[in-house]
Amino acid sequence: MTCSQPGEPMIGGFASWRNVPITFDQTDTSSATVQVGNYLRVTPNTSSSPLAANIEIGLYANKTGRTTHTYGPRWTELTTSGGRTKAITAGVNPTKPDMRNHTYMTVRQDHGNQWDVLYDFNKVGSTTSQLKVLGGNTNRIDVGLEVTGPKYVDVPSIANRMQFMTGNKVWEKVATRNVAKSVTLPACGASHPAPNCFTTKLADNTTFTQWTVSKPRRQAAALAAPGTETADPSHVLAAADLPATFNGVDQKALQTCLDSDPDGCLTTVPGLSECVVTARVCNAAALPAGNIGDDNTGEADVSTTDIRSRAAAAFDVPADALALDPPQASLRSTNGTDGAAWTVTSTSTTPGLLHTDRRFDGFTARYSARTGTLLEACWGDLCDAS
Repeated sequence: MTCSQPGEPMIGGFASWRNVPITFDQTDTSSATVQVGNYLRVTPNTSSSPLAANIEIGLYANKTGRTTHTYGPRWTELTTSGGRTKAITAGVNPTKPDMRNHTYMTVRQDHGNQWDVLYDFNKVGSTTSQLKVLGGNTNRIDVGLEVTGPKYVDVPSIANRMQFMTGNKVWEKVATRNVAKSVTLPACGASHPAPNCFTTKLADNTTFTQWTVSKPRRQAAALAAPGTETADPSHVLAAADLPATFNGVDQKALQTCLDSDPDGCLTTVPGLSECVVTARVCNAAALPAGNIGDDNTGEADVSTTDIRSRAAAAFDVPADALALDPPQASLRSTNGTDGAAWTVTSTSTTPGLLHTDRRFDGFTARYSARTGTLLEACWGDLCDAS
């Protein structure tokens, strides 16, 4: 990961990368959690604690069985007393590795201390428990790749680009002097072969330009040069299907920019920067909500045993300490996903979806009955806030 402190109050974070194919070994991993997360994380106020409240939005793939896995974006709010997470189902092919650029963003609301979360330039949620943004160098913005169970995972090159919004609502790149790197596996090479290694590269001059990272499974993978990936043209929407402008944004220019240079969209697409900080629904092509159960790679109609083992592993709670409510087809989740879902609850202590030693009291999670995809969850005090 890269950790950046802009050196001034920050009221927005932005990152982009392509939906690359993430693959897993087709082997039995029992109840272990095997997962990949590529994320943008904004920590609005770090002065009160090194583990301050933060907002994370990213792309996640999770191994669910010998030959099955889920794939797609979600966002998470964390505090010192709990957390909550929600899958993102709207957007252009959010649950498919179609090699298209997607954007991840969080922007502080005009009034109060809470933040809106945007995916593909459309709002998908809001925080409830973030701290006040203080003056001075008290905030941080990170981009990173987190891999749990690396020996079962292959992650091709992901090129992450990132910016922050100043207190004057201007998007800026972080100065190189304010960027640090943290890599917890050795660099891939003859002395450290795959799978327990990372290949990383920070492209910069005076400002952060691109953080490129991969986690090869069987042999070292060459880092892709910027712009060498190509999107599947079958998924590109025709401009004729879109309005010329939407909430003041030139939609043809936006789709062209997303495909070629998403890092520059905020400055090159007419009306986009203004829309993001006001209307926050800016991308007409990404408006329709999909059914996450239809788009994910996963088995149909997962069993009680499957759901119990997944929840126990994900939240580090004994399987016999879970209560399961069977799915009801008439339910619609709060994130807009149609279809039946399992509800799992526990009063046992849990780290939530964090990989730390901190524990919280209880959790509630909802899983798709068709694929076993985690739709939404909360743990600790944020179950009351959500």
